[in-house]
Amino acid sequence: MHRANIILILILVLLLNACNTINGGITTRDSISKESPYLNQKPPGLIPEMFAPGMVSTDNWEIGGVFTPDLKEFYFLREIGEKEEDIKQVFMMIQQNDNGDWEESEISLRVGQAFISPDGKIMHLGRRYKERTDSGWSEIKRLGAPFDTIPIMRMTSSAKGTYAFDEAVEGRSILRYSRLINGKREAPKPFSKEINTGRFNAHPFIAPDESYVLWDGQRDNGPRNAEIYVSFKRPNGSWGEAIKLGEEINTKASEFGARVTPDGKYLFFNRNTGKVKPTDKYENTDIFWVDTQVIESLRPKK
Repeated sequence: MHRANIILILILVLLLNACNTINGGITTRDSISKESPYLNQKPPGLIPEMFAPGMVSTDNWEIGGVFTPDLKEFYFLREIGEKEEDIKQVFMMIQQNDNGDWEESEISLRVGQAFISPDGKIMHLGRRYKERTDSGWSEIKRLGAPFDTIPIMRMTSSAKGTYAFDEAVEGRSILRYSRLINGKREAPKPFSKEINTGRFNAHPFIAPDESYVLWDGQRDNGPRNAEIYVSFKRPNGSWGEAIKLGEEINTKASEFGARVTPDGKYLFFNRNTGKVKPTDKYENTDIFWVDTQVIESLRPKK
């Protein structure tokens, strides 16, 4: 074999080996899908990234993305339509099929901000809900009294069955909770002043183990600009002072609707990203995600 041919073969081998080691051996979208179940997206680090650009986050308005515990179904709200009279908000699902591909479908018009219970059996939709069945989800049901008379934007629940939800009261919004005690649902109670401070508190997320609560609020008298807070439960069962998440999360835009993936690895939230077109009446909103270390780094040391 000529010396020139040997050198050429060595160069090709080195190039192929380099390609196979890029990003820890991940070189194609198919490879990423085997590493990441989150709609084939490469997971973020400590800096928030737009979730699934072009697939979920588009030039339209999208909020409220949640996964089922098996990470095979993703639900969110999207606004569609070009002309103002044609604009509507729809409930979307992206589901992984048996071949591992993701398929998008429009379920219905907006029915509330979805939250999947930690056991995957209940889809909360404000003061309504659906139950998991062998063929999918049941028809929409009502929680009943006293929740039927409460204007709820978002209902979440812990693994113990504790509800955490928001309620509009006299031009402002506060957060309430309702525990399940010996199989009976207690009357809703307001969270303590450490959480319910300021003129607007909404969109809570209670951790499955109830060790913390996330929500968005306004704590000054300036123009509305929602920011995301966390409160950790103290050893005595009370709630700690509200801690505002860092500047990477809370920007000059509005950030709201925080929730954590069922595996506890990623924080999802909504962010106003500005008008896409000069003719847009409202700012666009997209779904972002970031590693939950941004929460854990704030947890008080034992």
